[in-house]
Amino acid sequence: MEKTVLNIKTDKKVKTEAQETARELGLSLSTILNAYLKEFVRKKKVIFLVSPTPNKRLQKLFEKAKINTDEKNKNSVGPFNYKEAIRYLDEL
Repeated sequence: MEKTVLNIKTDKKVKTEAQETARELGLSLSTILNAYLKEFVRKKKVIFLVSPTPNKRLQKLFEKAKINTDEKNKNSVGPFNYKEAIRYLDEL
């Protein structure tokens, strides 16, 4: 198999963290990127698996809801429709 060089631009921090993570797994970053590229070609789709992180406002609401249910030793009743959920969160 003939090899070629692929240059990409990324944040320095991302590159460093990716190299460290690869090293922890006992692999090189080149090996991981080649595996991703082969899968991309084979499946012809891009999949990003990033866990969603709630924004600060939503994190505070989650914390209030948790405190509300823990302190009062009760659970909120659900499932809620959209308007009921917003009303519940606004009451916290």
